[in-house]
Amino acid sequence: MTTENKNLVERALTGLIETGDVDALARFLSDDFVHHRPGTTPSTKREWLDAVRAAMVPLTGMRVEIQQVLADGDHVVMHSLRRLPGGGPEIAVVDLWRIDAGLITEAWELIEPLAQVPTNQTWWEPADTR
Repeated sequence: MTTENKNLVERALTGLIETGDVDALARFLSDDFVHHRPGTTPSTKREWLDAVRAAMVPLTGMRVEIQQVLADGDHVVMHSLRRLPGGGPEIAVVDLWRIDAGLITEAWELIEPLAQVPTNQTWWEPADTR
């Protein structure tokens, strides 16, 4: 099951990354899919796909380098580096996907601009000592 889930996520995201086809990604999501990102309200399948679709135009040409894909049971974790087009910032992204009945049912996404890594490595220190 773990290998199947990992392959499912890789197929879903490879299609999106290579072609920008959001509708192809939709086929891999359950009807009750929920997307989570810190600091925002969870999104439904339709809301998240609409957001991805809207982001595809300004992100045309974004390079995505998948660094690692790990799977354990019904969860798949993917770490990627993304280079935004037009000299935009480089970002590190960690996606956590939950699979149920052969479809992606839930996702969590953490994004960190690489330029902020030094600050974020000392988040516990008072700002005046950094």
